[in-house]
Amino acid sequence: MESKQTLIVFTPDNEPYLGRTLLFHFDQLISSLLEQNVDTAPTTHNAKLSDHQKMACLVIPQAISISLSIRELIRQGYLFGAHVLLRAVVERAAILLYLHYYPNEIDKWNKGWNYQDAPGLAKMFEAIQVKQGKLSTIPGHELTKSMNSLLHSKPDSGPWNIIELERGEYGYASSKILNRPELCDDLCGSVIPWIVVVQSMMVAYFPKENAP
Repeated sequence: MESKQTLIVFTPDNEPYLGRTLLFHFDQLISSLLEQNVDTAPTTHNAKLSDHQKMACLVIPQAISISLSIRELIRQGYLFGAHVLLRAVVERAAILLYLHYYPNEIDKWNKGWNYQDAPGLAKMFEAIQVKQGKLSTIPGHELTKSMNSLLHSKPDSGPWNIIELERGEYGYASSKILNRPELCDDLCGSVIPWIVVVQSMMVAYFPKENAP
């Protein structure tokens, strides 16, 4: 049975991790991303779009929406749930990058991006590293390991929702996590680069005419 506790809804002026440097940068990027989307989205309306642009019209808004969800979860102290959502943003950013580097793979997207046919996140990571000219690639499964643990509730996912209880004991949070700033920093530091990727892909798929 749940114990009775005061329900708290935080606002931008009293949220638990207000003032964290990486959270501030996360907020700045969100504002920039939304402004860019407001500028770009209307150019896709009633336009003749390529298959790649149709894909981007679906994936980019989803990535933005999930990023906003992560931000609101941070505000309310639901850091574990926000960490679980990280993979959803990363996967969409990776799809955008992968299909930008390997445009012929758009046929797999058009056919449904099915598990048996399309590359998984780990394989996309490895393929992207090759295109970026990495001398040696980090195995994809190493890059996705922590995200997979969180998503699939593996034993090593525990550190992301452990909290200190009364009398110095520890347990696993089932609700808000309000006193683990390092967990907030880890999340913001992890999601920020992928927001930048989404922004860059917005430009790549929908370049402005006559841009210098």
